[in-house]
Amino acid sequence: MTNVKFTRKPFEGTFNTLVNDLFTEVPAFLQKEFNQTVRKGFVPVNVKETDKAYQLEVIAPGFEKADFKINLDQQLLTISVEKANEVKEETTKQIRNEYNFSSFKRSFTLDEKIDATNIEASYINGVLTLNLPKKEVVKASATEIVVK
Repeated sequence: MTNVKFTRKPFEGTFNTLVNDLFTEVPAFLQKEFNQTVRKGFVPVNVKETDKAYQLEVIAPGFEKADFKINLDQQLLTISVEKANEVKEETTKQIRNEYNFSSFKRSFTLDEKIDATNIEASYINGVLTLNLPKKEVVKASATEIVVK
């Protein structure tokens, strides 16, 4: 009889962790990461709306401010990054590498309600935040018409 030592209780994890434990070289279409939104070249974006502006939050850790190129061509806002992958000579064998963005590009069509001349961007703690202010709505003033 052979004793098998488990590092955790049997059937504690999900089916995906069981498959990953048994087969370390599973093709990409069978892995859990394939079905997630974080794929190569795709970054998640949160869009918020306030009374005065829209706010885009692009989750892009590992970059610097100078890596971003933000371009506005008519009504198309494009956010892109290109960063060369640094080749490091290491003595350790890398088994899995999930954190590797080399480039991405996202485009958004802006509404005519947005004041394109006052768009601001900031990059803090891996989050690129774009503030898209809304145009001031000019309400027609009420005029009184005199009856003759």
